[in-house]
Formats: sequence, structure tokens, C-alpha cells
Amino acid sequence: MSENRIESRSSLTKLYPDGRTALEGIVRDGMLLAIGGFGLCGIPEALILALRDTGVRNLIVASNNAGVDGWGLGQLLQTRQIKKMISSYVGENAEFERQFLSGELEVEFCPQGTLAERMRAGGAGIPGFYTRTGVGTLVAEGKEHKEFDGHTYILERGIQADLALVKAWKADLHGNLIYRRTARNFNPNAATCGKITVAEAEIVVEPGELDPDEIHTPGIFVHRLIHNPDPEKRIEKRTTREG
Repeated sequence: MSENRIESRSSLTKLYPDGRTALEGIVRDGMLLAIGGFGLCGIPEALILALRDTGVRNLIVASNNAGVDGWGLGQLLQTRQIKKMISSYVGENAEFERQFLSGELEVEFCPQGTLAERMRAGGAGIPGFYTRTGVGTLVAEGKEHKEFDGHTYILERGIQADLALVKAWKADLHGNLIYRRTARNFNPNAATCGKITVAEAEIVVEPGELDPDEIHTPGIFVHRLIHNPDPEKRIEKRTTREG
């Protein structure tokens, strides 16, 4: 069977026809979402579009950043569907900056490694952990401090999201996922910390066609899946040399 086309569906398939149907019955106002990718790399663009079209509002989104103006999570900012962002880097989105500075958008800044670990911890059932990252900065304000071996640490809470949206390169009908290169960023951690996880993949194959040693996210973590064979891969920032 061609890797880019599904010829048949098994009885245990998690595949849904599109993002709209995959999100039916599981999205609501005020949800906490964990969304994979950073910038425009490894973002579940089809699922983000479908989420926008549901019209849900007052969302709290844990993601490394909010895409760019007009694409990725930037689309949800334009429609004012996000109430709060938990992010580590927000420098490429003018609308994000405008809403934050005007008080329209609440932002919880979180160091990148800490954010990844908060998702991983939440997925592992760990409610919190101590880290030295952020000690002595605004990040540490209001958080528990504790001494270990002569060093100060702060307590960070694990993230257990109501819904996780992730992007894979290849998947099978059971929801086993493989990420490709840099897209293997926040996606594996986000996938495990969602009470419900929906994935989109560029290639979908039958069960048994993936090498078990290459699977990054086991299908037990994935509840629904969509096939997005022709994603729009935009360049976030183009850098060229003078001719």
C-alpha cells in the first residue's frame, strides 16, 4: 500500500476524515490545551484551523509560542479565542505583543526547557518538580523555593491539559506516531500530557507497517487522528544573502 494513501480501514482505526470531525464533542470554552511545535515547525496547522472554526473561546494554551501573525496559533489570537498563553518565546508575533501590552491577553512566561518538562511531568503523572531555572527572576515570583545541596530551586507544576494537539510525520491507524527531525520538539511531551490527544500526520499507514523501534509516541496516548498529506509549510523568517 502506498504510504500516502489509505486503501482500507481496520476495525481499530483512530482515523477521522478531517479536523472538524476529529474535534467534535471534545472541545469547549475555557479548555487548557497543550499544542506541539514551535514557530511554524511541527505545528498541527490543520487541527488549529479546525479549532478556530469551532468558535470555542477563553482558551488557555500551553505552547512554546503562538505562531506568527495570521498563521498557526496566530489565527486564534486574531479571532480573540485565546485568553491566556503559557509560552517561552513570543517575539515573532505582533498581534501577540499588542494584545499582551494592552492587557487583552494574559501571558505566563516559562523557560523553554521548563515548559517541555512541565508537559512531560504532567504526562507521567508527576504533579510538580524543582528546578534551578528561573531562580532570582520574575519567573520565580510567587513560587515555592527550596534548598537542595546548597542551591535554591523553585517548584514548577506539571501540565495536564484537557486536550493536546500534535503534528506527526507518519502514523498508523492505531495512532502510533513518528515525528521528523526538528518537528520532534514539544510534540512528544504534549501528546502524553493531554487527557485527550488528537494528532495529524502527513503519512498514514496500516498497523504493523511502522518499525516499533522508530515510534516516538505510542498509540495508547492518541485518541483521534487525521490525515493531512499536503500541509502548507511556510517559512517563518527568510534569510538571504545579497546577490
